[in-house]
Amino acid sequence: MIKKIFSYLLFLAPVFFSWNTSLTAQTGGTRTYRFLDLPYSSREAALGGKVASMPVENLNFGLSNPSLLGENTNNTLVLNYVNYFCDINFGSVGYAFKTSLPGYFSAGLRYINYGSFIAADETGQITGRFTAAEYIFQASYARIFDSLFTIGVTLKPLLSVLERYQSFGIAMDAGASWHNHDNLFTASVLLRNIGFQIDPYVKGHHEPIPFEIMAGLSQKLAHAPFRFIFTFQQLQKPDLLYPYPEDPENPSTTTGNSTTGYTGFGRFTENAFRHTLLGIEFLPFKSFTFSLGYNYQRRKELQVPARIGMVGFSWGFELRLTRFSISYGRASYHLAGASNHFSVSLNMGNLFSGKKL
Repeated sequence: MIKKIFSYLLFLAPVFFSWNTSLTAQTGGTRTYRFLDLPYSSREAALGGKVASMPVENLNFGLSNPSLLGENTNNTLVLNYVNYFCDINFGSVGYAFKTSLPGYFSAGLRYINYGSFIAADETGQITGRFTAAEYIFQASYARIFDSLFTIGVTLKPLLSVLERYQSFGIAMDAGASWHNHDNLFTASVLLRNIGFQIDPYVKGHHEPIPFEIMAGLSQKLAHAPFRFIFTFQQLQKPDLLYPYPEDPENPSTTTGNSTTGYTGFGRFTENAFRHTLLGIEFLPFKSFTFSLGYNYQRRKELQVPARIGMVGFSWGFELRLTRFSISYGRASYHLAGASNHFSVSLNMGNLFSGKKL
């Protein structure tokens, strides 16, 4: 088994080390293909926006971390739709299956549609309309070792069409998960978006894509209907703090979100909180799950100091019916509004047999 695990790691190593972009850049504003970071499923959105570790039970988690594919996701179809801000919509479809080969496979498509816009020249003369959309095509493979340890990889061709500007890229995810079924515990590590632009928007101007290292823990209590999920994001960048002035012409004037005052242990703890997403699930019945999430970084960076509200909090639920499950998630980004996420999961093998998911 050990030799097989090392063979997988040796396969991934050249791809990882050939990736030539910086790992220390800021997390926002310096990279392209940011649609890779969106939460496409309702439970991910409800648990803070990112989930690295979960029991093998829901294909949507397996589409985000291939090491979470397994027998319970086999022959499952998932559909996701998100009503985002400013008439932007995005969603995904995915399917997991087995073949005669060992391991588990999945394929999917993720998209974001920015809508239709008025086109005008430099004088303001309207010349027509244009659209903008981006797509992720993905294929995943996972292999289980000794029923406890799983390694998975996902290949993701990327297409972006923004008016007359087009770009094509390639990315890969690599994950590893350890499942302790007796103690209801799962731990995972995930390398996301290892890749580059093949064809940039502007010839000769290649931009880095949002590479990220994540880790996660999930623990369900044995004698109480609760599961706790901890996700650690942006581990490739220890310092997530940066100043952002309220008045660009007067940098000395900053908002209540400014991070310039943190030093020493205070800076360490602030970074620790920004790296951590907390999720809690309440499972009173096998057919129902209520999820609650907290994203500290989102709350600190998008809050309005005069009225913080529920920024950074998220919630949702999943209802598992006889032949399919439906779920909803809502995430508060800003006082201006929240995103609404809808998901449907169908086990194609049980769809007509009357078995529950």
